Amino acid sequence: MESKKEELESVIEAILFVAGQGVPVKDIAEKLEIKEKDAADCINALKLKYAANGINIVTFKGKAQMCSNPKFADDIASVLNPIKEKLLSKATLETMAIVAYKQPVTRLEVEQVRGVNCDYAMQVLTDFKLIEVIGRKDSVGKPLLYGTTDEFLKRFQIESLADLPDYEELLDRLQLIHSDKKEEDESLYNQFEIPEEEETPQFLEGEDTDIIG
Repeated sequence: MESKKEELESVIEAILFVAGQGVPVKDIAEKLEIKEKDAADCINALKLKYAANGINIVTFKGKAQMCSNPKFADDIASVLNPIKEKLLSKATLETMAIVAYKQPVTRLEVEQVRGVNCDYAMQVLTDFKLIEVIGRKDSVGKPLLYGTTDEFLKRFQIESLADLPDYEELLDRLQLIHSDKKEEDESLYNQFEIPEEEETPQFLEGEDTDIIG
């Protein structure tokens, strides 16, 4: 029969698995109505349990997180990176460019520029943390406003939005994306493989963390 401590460890293990990001140990203790030391002890026990596995438990800045073992980083990247890059299709990249230049912008405004429904593209960009909700427009219905994220700047190696090419150059580059010309030196998005058709994603999420022993 599982002891109370083992049950608590299982509960915290489930919390970290579902969270997918760092969870404050203080919050775990508060919500489970236990001492913070007891929560920390359980997390340390989980660290030992997962020490030699493909999944590790890391702690940083008072938080605990379940993440992949750094030992397998190259193998993970070789499988997942091509999948993620493949998901950023021409339509999705065009949608992202419109958000970048028109932000803050609503989904409807993006669709008015593209002339097609953008639900799927907006969802993909949100899932990959390239765009995010930054507020609501002061108009009927209070629609959500979207803008780019720091991840967008990092992914495209841009210091700030001020470093984006002017709008006319953007249109030229989008024209390259729509054509079959894949001139790496010309395209703003040359680090992505761009499939001809939109595809349904197999979402495989994760996030980098700073490991603090």
